[in-house]
Amino acid sequence: MDDAGSTSSPSDQGASSGADDVLVESGAGALKSDKDPRKVARKYQLELCKRALEENIIVYLGTGCGKTHIAVLLIYELGHLIRKPEKNKCIFLAPTVALVQQQARVIEDSLDLKVGIYCGSSNQFKNHRDWEKEMEQYEVLVMTPEILLRNLYHCFIKMESIALLIFDECHHAQVQSNHPYAEIMKLFYKTDDTKLPRIFGMTASPVVGKGASSQANLSKSINSLESLLDAKVYSVEDKEELYHFVSSPVITVYDYGPVIRNTSSHYTSYCTKLEQIKRQCIEELSKKTNDYQSLRSAKKLLNRMHDSILFCLESLGLWGALKASHILLNGDHFERNELMEEEGNNGDDTACVNYLTRADDILATDCLRDAIAADLSCVEILREPFFSRKLLRLIGILSSFRLQQNMKCIIFVNRIVTASSLSYILQRLKFLASWKCDFLVGVHSRLMSMSRKKMNIILDKFRSGELNLLIATKVGEEGLDIQTCCLVIRFDLPETVASFIQSRGRARMPQSEYAFLVNSGNQKELDLIEKFRKDEDKMNMEIAFRTSSETFIGSEDRIYKVDSSGASISSGYSISLLHQYCSKLPHDEYFDPNPKFFFLDDLGGTICHIILPSNAPIHQIVSTQQSSMEDAKKDACLKAIEELHKLGALSDYLLPQQSNPNVEELMLDSSDSDSTEDEDSRAELHEMLVPAALKEPWSNLEDHVSLSSYYLKFNPVPEDRIYKSFGLFVKAPLPVEAESMELDLHLAHSRSVMTELVPSGFAEFGKDEILLAQNFQEMFLKLVLDRTEFVSEFVPLGKHDFSRSSSSTFYLLLPVTLGDALGRKSHPSDIRLASGYKSISDVKNSLVYAPYKSTFYFITDVVQERNAYSPYKDSGTLSYVDHLIKKFHIHLKYPKQQLLHAKPLFCLHNLLHNRKQEDSGPQQLDEYFIDLPPELCELKVLGFSKDIGSSISLLPSIMHRLENLLVAIELKHVLSVSFPEGAEVTAERVRPFSIMLLEALTTEKCQERFSLERLEIIGDAFLKFAVGRHFFLLHDSLDEGGLTRKRSNVVKQFQFIQASHKKQLAGIHTGSVI
Repeated sequence: MDDAGSTSSPSDQGASSGADDVLVESGAGALKSDKDPRKVARKYQLELCKRALEENIIVYLGTGCGKTHIAVLLIYELGHLIRKPEKNKCIFLAPTVALVQQQARVIEDSLDLKVGIYCGSSNQFKNHRDWEKEMEQYEVLVMTPEILLRNLYHCFIKMESIALLIFDECHHAQVQSNHPYAEIMKLFYKTDDTKLPRIFGMTASPVVGKGASSQANLSKSINSLESLLDAKVYSVEDKEELYHFVSSPVITVYDYGPVIRNTSSHYTSYCTKLEQIKRQCIEELSKKTNDYQSLRSAKKLLNRMHDSILFCLESLGLWGALKASHILLNGDHFERNELMEEEGNNGDDTACVNYLTRADDILATDCLRDAIAADLSCVEILREPFFSRKLLRLIGILSSFRLQQNMKCIIFVNRIVTASSLSYILQRLKFLASWKCDFLVGVHSRLMSMSRKKMNIILDKFRSGELNLLIATKVGEEGLDIQTCCLVIRFDLPETVASFIQSRGRARMPQSEYAFLVNSGNQKELDLIEKFRKDEDKMNMEIAFRTSSETFIGSEDRIYKVDSSGASISSGYSISLLHQYCSKLPHDEYFDPNPKFFFLDDLGGTICHIILPSNAPIHQIVSTQQSSMEDAKKDACLKAIEELHKLGALSDYLLPQQSNPNVEELMLDSSDSDSTEDEDSRAELHEMLVPAALKEPWSNLEDHVSLSSYYLKFNPVPEDRIYKSFGLFVKAPLPVEAESMELDLHLAHSRSVMTELVPSGFAEFGKDEILLAQNFQEMFLKLVLDRTEFVSEFVPLGKHDFSRSSSSTFYLLLPVTLGDALGRKSHPSDIRLASGYKSISDVKNSLVYAPYKSTFYFITDVVQERNAYSPYKDSGTLSYVDHLIKKFHIHLKYPKQQLLHAKPLFCLHNLLHNRKQEDSGPQQLDEYFIDLPPELCELKVLGFSKDIGSSISLLPSIMHRLENLLVAIELKHVLSVSFPEGAEVTAERVRPFSIMLLEALTTEKCQERFSLERLEIIGDAFLKFAVGRHFFLLHDSLDEGGLTRKRSNVVKQFQFIQASHKKQLAGIHTGSVI
């Protein structure tokens, strides 16, 4: 079963009137805490918990009866066995990721115990130390059975350390299956062991699978479940108490038939066309390949694809089949496999793509022939063949329920592709707009279209009412806890009595409806519902009055066990372990180390030949004769694992050996988790290096300090903007290579500013001047990075002591005036602002804040000839007064005041990025200004003019480049000690060595106009050649595989990290965008 699916939370645990009549005695085991689950327990829950304390039991109760709460009660009562400092743990197993997450929340909310959650993306716990930490930290571990089984195989967790083992949806533990539940019990639970966990199972149907509820198999199925779990099935004897808490939905059958298929029907016509396409694709495929295995695999997938299109054509109609072909055609190879529920088929799917392309052409031609048919909202297409009779009946049901208040509905289908296609159609029917629809399918290992995160979002939306219609596959049957769902529709009929019971349990509300769509022309469908009802009654009678003690006889897998460690694996698990081992072998884009399987039919049975990759220590394994291909494959793989362990390729815990033990801790398995960990979400391993030229502070100095000064010269292209001159002031002079740095900054609309650093001698600063300069710099940095602080009336400055941080830089960026300073023009009159009257001379060339727009503005001038009665922009008749009333409901008190000419405060951009290539808008736009009524503005920073702001917008990019260049120059001096020739590389055709180093330190992620990609390719090629040549000369007896492994162990990221720390080079890499 896949490792993900639907969710299930506990039902409403209302206090029972009879709860006080029966109390489970709480001895030393009960947890001493404020959380006491007994307070809200029902009488039958307490009785079943008491029974579970005495023996292993399987609780058989319908959905909504509170089985999870019984499990919580049992954990509570056995607390003395699992609570710290005890070493034993409670392990709660649930078959799907969503159930794991939800049941863990229930336990955390109900008990004062530390709960760990392990599912899907928990592969990072991959050695004994990891799991020892988890076992020490948590008391209850909630996980999928696959994770526990793997830990038991490799002895990360031992059965003897488990005090309580809980199986949610325990009916999956079938003795004849290879479900992880069954594997756990068959391989690791031995009744003759002295120390065994208490077993507690929960199910709404103790039988599962087709034919399990038949008269011949019913008692065997229940007895086998009890035997495998070493537990006895119990239910509630007094059904009246259950009826008091749980309501059962009304079962309704909707007829959509009879559907007649004759030679002239649309369905038969399309079947003939699609069958012809399939035959053509198979013929073409047979001509292209002679590999029997590949041909067989491709044919199998093609047949499944063809079957799915026909199934959608029959159940949904022409539109549904067309949408299904679109979905399958747009997916990649792995998505098509998952949509077809065809796991492990890695064959060539070119034939499938050809089939889907041709099928799509035929279906689309007829679907889109009429103009009206192109629009699903047209009533005219609500007929055959566009929509099937079955789909039209469903639409009628939804239409009749659509106006009911707080209506929620789940529609169950049997195939993933049906769920997606049906959801698409229903979402686009306008007269069903009151139904907010989405589809829910299981989370698969490779199908990224339904991630765990997306599935949880859909379920949360359904619970909250944002969605009220779900199209779900069988993954929604088990444990989907939406207590307000009042309509469940089986679009596709259930295949087993367990499916019938589970999907019925989704309708929790009183007076809910459980609906079935049946074809009256098909007697088997008409009889099926009644058959399921009778099977459920027979199941209840069998549990109450046992008729037989017979059980099924299960097959026993061969086991390989390592006595020294206790690790053991079955022949079934050996297949995936062998693939895991091969995937760890050295490989590149040209070599994929996978085992290859070949089968030979002999008189005594089937033999499997395994050809392992050339760099594995063994190359061929042959199985003994077996009754089937699957058994032969298992036998061969287990033999391969035995040989690999004997040769030392696998550890005593039967895991691939790591050449460096530290590497294991750095390497994490990839998974389909919702966290979407990409480069942006990785934590930094070290602080970035601060160049020495910017580290020297000026604190604790005398009254005056002399700082090296550098003039920042701005040359805009075109010259239509004014930039205030700025100066850079540092304690120590910059290196010669940096003091004349030139930089081309790219602005929007193909504009740029050529920037040049010009040495300008020294400048004297007093202590008070340094303090003022630091406050100014802090102010404009806050405005650049986070201006929200300036919304308030008072902003404190100079409160932070940055000198204590190891990553602090010490420099000043200040506006400078060249030549004679010009005084301001006098403006004797005042103007009314939001904060009171201010002089016009103070307002001009200052920064203001307009609360009604939540925006900061530079004021460049006062518009003498315009006031609030003037036309707003180019509206002609609408004045500023009218505009403010209409849009903001603001009535001006002083509309006759002159308007302020303003420019919005800029947003920070990376000006080192090549924006000229990306700009598709108009070139060199005029500067944007707006006129503002003064009384709506608050004066924030006096004298902070537009040209100062324009220059400040350039400074972050300038300093980012300067800091990185200084780091590159320092690295150049370090390298020159051992490689003096490199410092002399300054020929005209080659850029200065420091600039090349800067490029080598700049990653693609920085989004600058150069990166290390080009140099990295050259460096990697040389490094691999040099190391490979060294090992070739040093180890002349090693084969190519051995030499490649040695080279790979040296030329790997981990080694580079270690070398950089050893040489104290960590932090020189420029890995972040501005």
